[in-house]
This record gives sequence, structure tokens and C-alpha cells, in this order.
Amino acid sequence: MPVPIQPLAVSAYTATSALGHGLENHLVALSATCGGLRPNDFSSAPLACWIGRVEGVEDAALPAAHAVWECRNNRLAWLGLRQDGFLERALDVRQRYGAARVALVLGTSTASIGATEEAYRRLDDEGQMPPDLRRPLIHAPHSLAGFVAEALGLEGPCLTVSTACSSSAKVFAHAERLIRLGLADAAVVGGVDTLCDSVLFGFNALELVSPEPCRPFDQARRGISIGEAAGFALLERTGMAPQAPRLLGYGESSDAHHMSTPHPEGLGAELALRDALARANLHADQVDYINLHGTASLKNDEVEAALVTRAFPTTTRASSTKGFTGHTLGAAGILEAAVALQAIKHAVVPANLGCTAPDAACGPQFAWEMEQRSVDVAVSNSFGFGGNNACLVFGRAPA
Repeated sequence: MPVPIQPLAVSAYTATSALGHGLENHLVALSATCGGLRPNDFSSAPLACWIGRVEGVEDAALPAAHAVWECRNNRLAWLGLRQDGFLERALDVRQRYGAARVALVLGTSTASIGATEEAYRRLDDEGQMPPDLRRPLIHAPHSLAGFVAEALGLEGPCLTVSTACSSSAKVFAHAERLIRLGLADAAVVGGVDTLCDSVLFGFNALELVSPEPCRPFDQARRGISIGEAAGFALLERTGMAPQAPRLLGYGESSDAHHMSTPHPEGLGAELALRDALARANLHADQVDYINLHGTASLKNDEVEAALVTRAFPTTTRASSTKGFTGHTLGAAGILEAAVALQAIKHAVVPANLGCTAPDAACGPQFAWEMEQRSVDVAVSNSFGFGGNNACLVFGRAPA
């Protein structure tokens, strides 16, 4: 059993998704139960589904100094960095600690693969990529972290985490270890994933994409809606930001049950949850809200609903927000961590948008409508392909 950790301050955070740019737009949408999904207008060939597309990415060109990193995924990263004053806060932290003492840990599922798709669609007669896309840096999984490190001028540990849908939840665990081991004094964490054909048609080939807006935990759910998002958070020791919300704990597991199907009894998910609560030195009855992974796929929702029902008291509230944003894949962890932090700050439990007839496995913990209630401790679940699971525990700063 893991031992409790020293909490870290989440001294700044931000999110950009189909709900809008920045935290205020997310709070407004969640409070009004107004989702951001729309009919698919992105893929290079027709695909009847709904997506969570971020407005304005095409207009968010990178500064000339960073042109070598130009691609849609890095554009979304740049757009996300400039919300909620996050860019300025990150630069202040670099100034305070020194560039070599600030770690950067980012999660992504596909990185800049959209640019690689375009390059292959435009091969010349000799099989060469077009000149404007002959930039090896963007055709690599580390493209996102490489760009953000350059944009922020960071020289500390720089890691890319790519564990499917748990990627940008696991970044918090990596950052805590780097700070605890003395390898960094602060960390910028986050994740970015953008829509691309590989994701849309890949998940469709797995028969996981719904032709209608996704309906997490509904009896008649038909699969996921894919979205895109960028999110970032700044982690420091609590003495540097005593009033900021806290990362209290995290749990990780890899049950390796199946490439794309969760363990039928949720063993890996339960192990990650148990370890997260142990590191936070909390019991399940102290959790006020759980932001569920809740993808609207048949097996994921069934397994997660059963886990919540058996592990938590009826006083705990739980909901999935993927009906608002779609499943943002490698960015889901950071986006939903931001939602959990907003729940704490604004005493808002988001609705489980899209569900009209709950699955039989759902217990009384589920919040089907938006609720205004105090949240002191919030958990965020992220369960990825291959059994890569992560749970985060956040809490209000002590009075």
C-alpha cells in the first residue's frame, strides 16, 4: 500500500475545449448544462458522427520564432497556453526557480500525427513529403513537449507521456515524483490532442464511434464522440501558494487485460483508485465528487458504474462530462482535472449530459442534473486502452 504524499499546490491551471477558450467558458457551459458537440465537419472523408471541435485553432498560428513546430496540434497548445494568464504564470515560475528547475510533463495520444497524415496525402511523384512539411520535429511523438519547452524557455526534465486516454492524468504523478526526488522545484503539466483522421476513422473501425452525440451511462449508449482539447496546470510546493487547491494523491495501474477492453471487474481501475486515496490519506466517504471516465462505450461505462456503486457511499456525487466535450483522448485527463478543480472552487457538480435512461449498474451516487453543492475533495478517473489507469485526488486548501 503506498504511503501518503506531501500535497502539491495547483497554483494555476487552464483548459480549452469544445466548450470554449479558458475556464470561464467551461464554468458557464457546465453550469448551464450546455454541451459543445457538433456534427462532424473535420474529417477528410465523410463520417457520420459528432465531434468536440475547438473553435479558432486554424487562426492560432504560431509566432514566427517557433515556425518549425507549426502544425494543428501545436497551434492548439499555443492557444491553450494563452488562456487564464497561464503563459505569464509559467514564465514567472521559470524566473523564480530558474529554467533548469522547472519540469515539463505533457500527455498526448497522437501528438502531431495530423501533420504527418497531410504530408503522406501530398507525397510527390518521387514519394517525398512536400517541402513545407519536411520538418522531422513535428513527425515525432515528442513534438508537443518539444514545442512547449521551447515556447516557455524551460530546460528542466521534459517528458512525453503517451498511455492512451490516461496520458494527461499520469503527468501529475510524474511531476510529483520529480519534485519529491529533488529533480525539480515546480512542474508544468498538461496535455493536448487534436482531431485527426487516424483517430476518427481508427475508433470508427473499432465500432466505438457513436453516430449521435455520446450518452455516457445511458442504457442506449452507442459509443464515443471524439473531441480535442488543451489543458495545463502548474504544480509547486504548498508553501509557495498556500491558498491554491491541492493535488492530494494519485494512483496508477496497468492491468493489461486487453488492448481496448477494460477488465470485466474493473480490477485495474479499482487498484488505481485505492492507491490514489491511500496517497491522499483519505477514505472513500470523504470524496465529494468524482469526474468519471465515462466514455459512453458499452463496457467502460458498465465497469466504471459498478466500481462507483460498490466503492463509494451514496453521499458521493459522480458524473461524466464527456457528453459536453467529447472524449479528448490524451487530453482528457488534464481537461477533466480542470473540471474537478472548478467543482471545488465554484461548488458545482456537473450534470451527466446525454443520459436519459441510466444503465442498471448506476447507483444513487450519479448526478444526472447539475447540482450546486460544496465540494472539498474531488477525484478524476482516467482509464486508457491497454489497461493504463490513473486516478487523481484534488482538495481545497486548508482554511
